Amino acid sequence: MTATSRSDVYYDPYDFEIDTDPYPIWKRLRDEVPLYYNDKYDFYAVSRFNDVERCLLDVETYRCGRGTVLELIRANIEFPPGNILFEDPPLHDVHRGLMSRVFTPKKMNAIEPKVREFCARSLDPLVGAGGFDFVGYLLGIPEEDQVAIREQIDEGLRLEEGQAPDMKQAFEQAYQMFADYIDWRAEHPSDDLMTQLLTIEFEDEHGVTRRLTRTEVLTYTNMLAAAGNETTTKLIGWTGKVLAEHPDQRRGIARNRSLIPQAIEELLRYEAPSPVQSRYVARDIEVHGQTVPEGSVMVLLNGSGNRDERHFPDGDRFDIHRRIDHHLSFGYGLHFCLGAALARLEGRVVLDEVIQRFPEWEVDWDNAVQARTSTVRGWEKLPVFTSLSSRPD
Repeated sequence: MTATSRSDVYYDPYDFEIDTDPYPIWKRLRDEVPLYYNDKYDFYAVSRFNDVERCLLDVETYRCGRGTVLELIRANIEFPPGNILFEDPPLHDVHRGLMSRVFTPKKMNAIEPKVREFCARSLDPLVGAGGFDFVGYLLGIPEEDQVAIREQIDEGLRLEEGQAPDMKQAFEQAYQMFADYIDWRAEHPSDDLMTQLLTIEFEDEHGVTRRLTRTEVLTYTNMLAAAGNETTTKLIGWTGKVLAEHPDQRRGIARNRSLIPQAIEELLRYEAPSPVQSRYVARDIEVHGQTVPEGSVMVLLNGSGNRDERHFPDGDRFDIHRRIDHHLSFGYGLHFCLGAALARLEGRVVLDEVIQRFPEWEVDWDNAVQARTSTVRGWEKLPVFTSLSSRPD
């Protein structure tokens, strides 16, 4: 018996029509086929909150060392050390401990004034302009180059409909993209993450106290830039889209900006910027009465789990007053997103600065463009009107 024999529901992570609004299909998966098997791409998938959470916690069975993206696992790429997203213990624990020294609460709090100043500098010229597009300081890359780097990262993840991307080529391009900046920052140290990565000392998995190699710094920098750029940008885009569709809740936030932190939490739950993860199955495991064999790929639909009515009553309803114990947008357990506090900070500051200047907006749907990747979901362009006079007749 196959995992799909009880239902004709079909889920394809590379199908643009499904990606436009995956939630009806994800609900059917939760209700009809809690363990799903896709024969075309040879993967299993779980979609209920408890199942996704259980997989995230079981790091002995569901491994990250071969990648956490379906096409990466299939490409069988050997990753250089330093990318904690694609590592298992004990190497993961060493490198995560190193990164936790960089992502301290004190350092994250110190970033807020810079984030707020950047938002203000970007938004103030747009006051009275009739609209703007919803869509860095952090790494220490020169500001004039940051847009080009973001666009290159986006291009490396972009999908052609119905096709898995060439991940080996994307990784090679990404590493080359930051190589010159690492050399430049080594000669021009500053108060930023790249400088800290170049100078920090730690004890590696062999008990040797040392600094990171250039390759390791390159790996960390690429990981931080890609993960931070993609997820935070998508969160900001969803903020513009969802609050445009819920004007009463947006106006409530404008009247009482202390609601912003819980609004960001509900936005993260409702539209997870990274709604699909994958794991290599390291041993036979029984799921919903069926055996998932060693060597399989398990796709974890955390975006579906966040809408699971078994955990979040009326999960398809957006409600900034919802009580959330925890969602799955940052993962859970050992691989919980190290940058979660930073993403929340950036989302909170952006919403605060936007709504202070523009309490009303509507999406310019004629010019909005949804991004297409297999790992993150959101908007490539989300222009909005901030005054009725700016709208076309």
